[in-house]
Amino acid sequence: MKFLIVFAALCAIALAAPAPDEHAEILKLESDVEPEGYSFAAETSDGTSRHEEGKVKDVGSEHPALVVHGSYTWKDHVDGKVYTVSYVADEHGFQPTGDHIPVVPH
Repeated sequence: MKFLIVFAALCAIALAAPAPDEHAEILKLESDVEPEGYSFAAETSDGTSRHEEGKVKDVGSEHPALVVHGSYTWKDHVDGKVYTVSYVADEHGFQPTGDHIPVVPH
């Protein structure tokens, strides 16, 4: 019986833990679109942010390409760590980097 009471108490404590902010507010939202590229930035009250800039490379050539540079950041609600991923996306694909992302040997 004691086990059941302790188990019920632990379940109640777990259910009472604060949930992640499901209704984060937008703190910043900016964007600019031009014929040669675009940029945008967004930040929310839960610590999430994203910044990105895209430019057309080799305009007027046979093979123009969009090159995108950006990053996004979030706070993990389980471990409390802040994670950031920076990236480039171009004709070579999506290339993310971050302290928590393993580096693939070439």
